Amino acid sequence: MTDEKSHWEDSTPVALVTGGAVRIGRAVALALAEAGYDLVVGYRSSAQEARETKRSIEELGRSCVLVKADLSDAAAVDALVDAARQRFGRLDVVVNSASSFRSVPLTEVDADEWDAVMAVNVRAPHLVVRAAADLLRDSAGSVVNMVDLSAFQAWTQYPHHAVSKAALAHLTRVQARALAPRVRVNAIAPGAVLAPDGWPAEQWEKVARRAVLRRTGSPDDVVNALLYLIRAEFVTGHVLPVDGGRLLGPTGPITDE
Repeated sequence: MTDEKSHWEDSTPVALVTGGAVRIGRAVALALAEAGYDLVVGYRSSAQEARETKRSIEELGRSCVLVKADLSDAAAVDALVDAARQRFGRLDVVVNSASSFRSVPLTEVDADEWDAVMAVNVRAPHLVVRAAADLLRDSAGSVVNMVDLSAFQAWTQYPHHAVSKAALAHLTRVQARALAPRVRVNAIAPGAVLAPDGWPAEQWEKVARRAVLRRTGSPDDVVNALLYLIRAEFVTGHVLPVDGGRLLGPTGPITDE
């Protein structure tokens, strides 16, 4: 047992980040490289951004494997974990960051639209963790799922997205129970840390005013939360909001907030 522990401690840790080529996923991948992790980075269509992310990781002195994977395809999910298994022989951290963010009125969400979002936002994080469970147990690793505030709020512009994130928040708790005590599973619920593509500045400023801290955050705030969770050995099964206090809601029954 002592020799096995020494083997894991002496080896370079490995992290798998889905959606790791762009936006928050990219920030997470680079932060993990800076923290000393080799990386498996999954991406779907952002090939150029993925190559740039790989280059940045390698400039930090770490190894990176890119895996093109449509997470709505179960076989593609397996390919991500297989890349970690074959290249590195270990896996210490899984970050489920890939997400579908589709705005469709509730009454226009048909079966295909519903299934497409659920496949990426709920089923894929389950399948990734399922495929990686043995490697995570070997390393006493951890999982961090990325949800958002729609897991707690009724976002009518993104109805099936909101339901999927609520499901992922609860899946986090189920995974934490099922994989304990060797593997810890937590989630982060970012608030306004990165404006959606195409949003005008005035809309982003309006979001900032809704936060108790009266400002938006940055991907660095999410990165700091992630690094805390993967190092916090007595924390599992929790969803950590990183939202400037938006979940606190308005100050009273009559407010301009």
